[in-house]
Amino acid sequence: MLINMSSQYKFAIIGCGQIAGRHAEQIQKHGQLVAVCDIIPGKADSFSQKFSSKTYYDIDDLLKAENGIDVVVVCTPNGLHADQSIRSLQADNHVLCEKPMAITTADARKMIDAEKQTGKKLFVVKQNRFNPPVVFLKKLIDENKLGKIFSFQLNCFWNRPPSYYQNTWRGTIGLDGGTLFTQFSHFIDLLYWLLGDVSSVNGIRNNFLHKKSIEFEDAGVAYLQMKNGSIGGINYSINSNSKNMEGSLTVFGEKGTVKIGGQYLNELEYFSVEGESFPQLPRGNPANQYGHYEGSMSNHHKVYEHLIKALDDPSYNFINSEETFKTIEIIERIYNASPLLA
Repeated sequence: MLINMSSQYKFAIIGCGQIAGRHAEQIQKHGQLVAVCDIIPGKADSFSQKFSSKTYYDIDDLLKAENGIDVVVVCTPNGLHADQSIRSLQADNHVLCEKPMAITTADARKMIDAEKQTGKKLFVVKQNRFNPPVVFLKKLIDENKLGKIFSFQLNCFWNRPPSYYQNTWRGTIGLDGGTLFTQFSHFIDLLYWLLGDVSSVNGIRNNFLHKKSIEFEDAGVAYLQMKNGSIGGINYSINSNSKNMEGSLTVFGEKGTVKIGGQYLNELEYFSVEGESFPQLPRGNPANQYGHYEGSMSNHHKVYEHLIKALDDPSYNFINSEETFKTIEIIERIYNASPLLA
């Protein structure tokens, strides 16, 4: 009889902010949350009390003391992901890192090098790949149901008021990195996952409403040519009035046109494909709720289902680090090719 060993996996969480709670809930279903760490003692104490785990205020103290950890989950600000993931890998732990993997390709490559050197696994959260319309579109493309892809349009129109950035790491170049990293890296990941790599990029960016709040753009436009020959645009903004408006991807192929949309790529909005009828898709999960704003879809249960399979079976094909590196590379290319207007 096969025994499910997933209940034996031990986890630690670095960073006890809002997204860490999503991870802790899933860890309790699949394993044991042994320890948590945050440099703000009050946050670490409250989190550890809620989830019955040991408390640490320094990552090195945790990694030295907890030798039996299987997976370290990194939920800290973007700019800390690389260093903390590398330290965790070097301490002989697998790592599950929240998005984005890093905010420079140089740091992302160092993470992959550490993974190879240590023999441990580095996984990155890409929960929007599990949205039912996204899964459906991926299947259509893989089965060549759309034929040759001609063009695409990716729209990311959300709301992040200046108050979202007050008294926090958000909005800084060093810890946030930019709107495409913090708000829309999942969208860039899906563009790569569905259509492949980028050949050339041009664009422009500006900061209209957040000049006192952030060190980068609050809106941008990028024009891309993909290596498969298709062309398309990315229009993104955090200036949608009052609330998130749209997160959509439209793909135009020789045999069909498909638009997945809603606010979070969670609805099949348009479907016209030769020989195919409009499908009935499973209902997706709601978006992550963070008080006065919403994030991407709440699919962390899917992330952990696949993570456990990958831990049980090293040959299982889960999201690998080289694949997630492409998201950082594409965003960096967009930024390098998109001047920020004064």
